[in-house]
Amino acid sequence: MPLTKTAKRALRGSRRKENVNNLMAKRLELAVKAAQKIKTVEKILKAVSLADRAAKKKTIHKNKAARIKSSLSKLLPKTKAGTSKKSKASKRKLRS
Repeated sequence: MPLTKTAKRALRGSRRKENVNNLMAKRLELAVKAAQKIKTVEKILKAVSLADRAAKKKTIHKNKAARIKSSLSKLLPKTKAGTSKKSKASKRKLRS
């Protein structure tokens, strides 16, 4: 138990911060689970946004946020790569 007045005040502040951090971590966890279960673009983007915010506020480590974002990006639907920039550039070179 804290003895001095400032230590008691610091304990109150750290408990408030702990509650905020736990709330943010819980929201992130629920968003990630929902994104993995439903796999819609909106849910995935919401979870990525929460991961970025949690890392910015140092609730989670930035590498953990990157790991979460990487695993979620694998869930996004694949887009057609037939018209990529690389193929257009190679077509222009062939014409010249």
